[in-house]
Amino acid sequence: MLTHEFSLKQKPKRVVLIGAKGFIGQVLHRQLVGQEIETLALTSSDVDLTAAGAAKRLADIFDEQDCVIMLAALTPDRGRDIATFQANLVIAESVCEALRRQPVAHVIYMSSDAVYSMATTRISEQTPAAPDDLYGLMHRTRELMFKQVGAAPLAILRSTMVAGVGDTHNSYGPNRFRRQAKEQGFIQLGGKGEETRDHIYSEDVAALVIEIIQRRSSGLLNAVTGKSYSFHEVANLVSERARKPVTVKTSERTTQITHRSFDTTATNKAFPGFTFMQLPDALNLILEQEPI
Repeated sequence: MLTHEFSLKQKPKRVVLIGAKGFIGQVLHRQLVGQEIETLALTSSDVDLTAAGAAKRLADIFDEQDCVIMLAALTPDRGRDIATFQANLVIAESVCEALRRQPVAHVIYMSSDAVYSMATTRISEQTPAAPDDLYGLMHRTRELMFKQVGAAPLAILRSTMVAGVGDTHNSYGPNRFRRQAKEQGFIQLGGKGEETRDHIYSEDVAALVIEIIQRRSSGLLNAVTGKSYSFHEVANLVSERARKPVTVKTSERTTQITHRSFDTTATNKAFPGFTFMQLPDALNLILEQEPI
């Protein structure tokens, strides 16, 4: 659950965006600039968070009035192995040490719904974190690392699967389906695509983060729409919007079928009136920008 320090929205003095080059980082940066919120967008070329001295360099950049947003991470397409897990902890350690040296006004950590067990089918913010793999464990460990710093109000946002333009992760779902349809003329499902998942539009994730920034919110929130679709439904939505014939292919199932849905009560309570674009409408906008 989130609590707000400001009853009315206030622009922060400055937002420091760590991981501005990534999928969500680029969308968030554009929206922050569009709302005339002063933003310092940092990428790995500005500060290598795995290098010695990174914490001091970052601390020298921070100001006590800053809102710091932590997005930097090696995503699953870079590996789910032990080395990637350890590298991600080193990256987070640099940011946490910088925050210890130079406290700021507000911190937002972008986590993932991977911290929840796939055995849990209905999830809310009260659901215990119980990651099934190293990627989920990495995000859960990082959450605890930022909590331990305790130098500023901390908001943790656990995002479900994100659909949008410019994703390079090629994760299973709308973004990979669009890529397959464009390049190969078909969409390959695992089994018959029975699993149901929640997909959130990238623009909505950024808009939700900006709400949290402007209310200086702290606590935990899931970034989810509350509406789940099966992967077969998602593949059909992509196929129906393609300008050329796209075949949806099924395969022999090799993994167990799992389903996941979310309770959005906490979001509705924290931000009454905030609405999420549902996947069919989001795909309309995405495919207008990146037609198949």
